[in-house]
Amino acid sequence: MKRVVLFIVTNLAVMLVLGIASRLLGVDRFLTANGLNLGALLGFALIMGFGGAIISLLMSKPMAKWSTGAQIINDSTDPTHRWIVGTVARFAERAGIGMPEVAIYEGEPNAFATGAFKNSALVAVSTGLLHSMNRDEVEAVIGHEVAHVANGDMVTMTLIQGVMNTFVVFISRVVGYFVDRVVLRNDRDGPGIGYMVTTIVMDLVLGVVAAIIVAWFSRQREFRADAGAAELMGRRQPMINALARLGGLDPGELPKTVATMGINGRPSGLMALFSSHPPIEERIRALQAPTAQ
Repeated sequence: MKRVVLFIVTNLAVMLVLGIASRLLGVDRFLTANGLNLGALLGFALIMGFGGAIISLLMSKPMAKWSTGAQIINDSTDPTHRWIVGTVARFAERAGIGMPEVAIYEGEPNAFATGAFKNSALVAVSTGLLHSMNRDEVEAVIGHEVAHVANGDMVTMTLIQGVMNTFVVFISRVVGYFVDRVVLRNDRDGPGIGYMVTTIVMDLVLGVVAAIIVAWFSRQREFRADAGAAELMGRRQPMINALARLGGLDPGELPKTVATMGINGRPSGLMALFSSHPPIEERIRALQAPTAQ
């Protein structure tokens, strides 16, 4: 319920901020004078921005199962499966969340968590992870994913992505109208070529900026999930060992639908700005810091 309220409040806050800013800057008068309804534009930006993000969130679990071929093992009698499910159950109880669905999928060493609601999430580990790590390390990775769920990271990232999308759609169209009407002096009814070209260019440019901002937030929640795993296990060393092990393994590529919720990534150079995961070395240093929980 809190997440629903947060989503509604965030939507209203975005509308309010854009509306006030437009009025203070005189954008509303410019838009109205040139035949564009500010309220309609705000509504369009909100639907385009948050609509896609919330649909993606609601479809995250079935899409994750389909894209990775994950097999649910909650009711499996296999001893290894029972140990994994038991570990998830133990951590979920400690974190105060409902029991997630637990799955295994074929792939390189990695794991992920997803789902629209923290009391009905999905936690999945790869066969490569199970074959590459000892039990303490696997449990630390599972704790990391359960911490993501308990922290509400899926909803948080959806809200951030939705806010960014809304601002991109709104600003690009305002700039497009300005270029079309003021710079190119289009006085015909309806938008001209200047509006269409400018909007496309601004969508691309602002989209890059938004992606960098979203990635930064994503990297911060990775540090929190690492610390959460250490707290759930009652000690930091297993998570440190798991990260060190991951640093020497090829995590492969998760489908885009779950990539930001994976345990590992390989950011480098300029592309590190767009990475959802911090470098392994930074994550280990954060856990080793005296103030780490």
